[in-house]
Amino acid sequence: MHEWLNLGRVASAPGLDERPVAWRGGELISRSRFIADVAAWHAAFSAQPGPCVALYFDDGYEFAAALYGAWHAGKKVFLPGDAQPATLASLMPRVQACAGELPGAIRPATPTQPWRPEPLDLASTQLVVFTSGSSGEPSAIDKHLGQLDAEVHNLQAAFGDRFSAATTFHSTVSHQHIYGLLFCTLWTLAAGRAFETSRLVYPEQMAVRLAGGPSVLVSSPAHLKRLPEGLDWAPARSCLQSIFSSGGPLPPESAQAAFTLLGHSPTEVYGSSETGGIAWRQRAWHGDRWQGLPGVQWRLQDDVLCVRSLTLPDPQNWWETTDRIQLLEDGGFVLLGRVDRIVKIGEKRVSLTAIEAALTALPEIEEARALLLGEAASARLAVVAVPTQAGWQALQAQGKRALNEKLRALLLQSVERVALPRRFRYVHALPVNSQGKSTEALLSALFRPLLPQAEWSRRDATEARLAVQVTPDLAVLDGHFPGAPVLPGVAQLHWAIEFARTCFTLPGRFLRAEALKFQRPVIPTVRLELALRWRAETGQLSFEFTTHEGVHSSGRVVFAQD
Repeated sequence: MHEWLNLGRVASAPGLDERPVAWRGGELISRSRFIADVAAWHAAFSAQPGPCVALYFDDGYEFAAALYGAWHAGKKVFLPGDAQPATLASLMPRVQACAGELPGAIRPATPTQPWRPEPLDLASTQLVVFTSGSSGEPSAIDKHLGQLDAEVHNLQAAFGDRFSAATTFHSTVSHQHIYGLLFCTLWTLAAGRAFETSRLVYPEQMAVRLAGGPSVLVSSPAHLKRLPEGLDWAPARSCLQSIFSSGGPLPPESAQAAFTLLGHSPTEVYGSSETGGIAWRQRAWHGDRWQGLPGVQWRLQDDVLCVRSLTLPDPQNWWETTDRIQLLEDGGFVLLGRVDRIVKIGEKRVSLTAIEAALTALPEIEEARALLLGEAASARLAVVAVPTQAGWQALQAQGKRALNEKLRALLLQSVERVALPRRFRYVHALPVNSQGKSTEALLSALFRPLLPQAEWSRRDATEARLAVQVTPDLAVLDGHFPGAPVLPGVAQLHWAIEFARTCFTLPGRFLRAEALKFQRPVIPTVRLELALRWRAETGQLSFEFTTHEGVHSSGRVVFAQD
């Protein structure tokens, strides 16, 4: 077993040059190279004015070297969960320099003289992580290195004897999130184990990489929910030493599927960005029972779990979580769900937790998330739901509106009318980010409009005219292009067909598009005029988008004459 280093000595402890750090493309990166790369980042950050920097890297090794380089330069490090425009708008005013895949990122620099790092001070070395935004906007959480060091000590005490010195950690989660940071960056650096620098994205990757030698899988529940039975998991199963799952609940059936395919019951770690790890279990042995991690004290207070540990900002006082628990006689506990998330709708207090519980108790719904859309007085309740097989059958047989009304009618048996959802989205799986979290931003995005509001000036059997405003919130603008949105041509074609269906009797089967011309780009917030002409005898729909500048696009769509 390799010598244990507290997190303050990872880059400063003498010797240990051949200690493994990371695997990249089949190459093992040693600690001697890691220290040289930390020195280069130290030089780069030392040249930057201001105390705060932000890091966002896809590559886990580059991230680790930059993180320690920034810390040794005395910087407070901010770790955004993503690099989306809204995230950057909030982040950039807080920092004076960036590294990685961020605007204006600095690069490592050649040190002008030999660097002999001193151990980092565990109390003054700082990090800022962000919550996932599962129930609102992500919030910043300050950590000092001592809290992180206590956390990896707890992990080592609980699970360290499961692995050999040659074990490699593979992850589906990002080091930008506290779970990935602790398990695949800091714990491995402290213990002298190697981590794979690139994240696992697809099950096929997972099956190959886990079979490459003694391995550990650090996964989000979302990835463990989607392990395909058709892959040959036997080589991976023979090398795998443990599976970790955190960041959200892992359904029992997913835990059992992982056990069957990979030969290990996932070790679920329960905690939060604020508290760190609190407890753990393996369903094959413990069922629903959670047991506390080493170094963590917990108690029940007013039906709510309270914890105390060195991973908290104030280790002397109890931290009240938002989770309800039931104590067990053997000293463990069972989670009973979150403390109600209360919102106000029409001056009435409504529990989103109760709405979700009522929906998932119905035979048509497997998972559900309730959220508010809109602002203040105009806010409306919406639901994103994963139907059961019975739910999908109802959708196919009766349509979305009928299922919406059925669910609303059933909900009336347990909630007030004011709390009935106004909008529903049905999906095969809840959308998740790189940490496996279903954030409010991802859920809200499902309700963003694909079509703009139409202002009709003419509608008859063969011709129609309407105007639409191309607003920046339209989902069809996403990714086309970042920073300079342009309405895609395929979206214009889709709009022409969809608006035509509201006023003409179009056949169901599309044959081809003809004479398409896209002459001028369409950008927000332009007002477009759309002229439509339908010729039923030939099955041809002609369209033309114009503004005061002239024609932007035009063409014909031909439908099958059944």
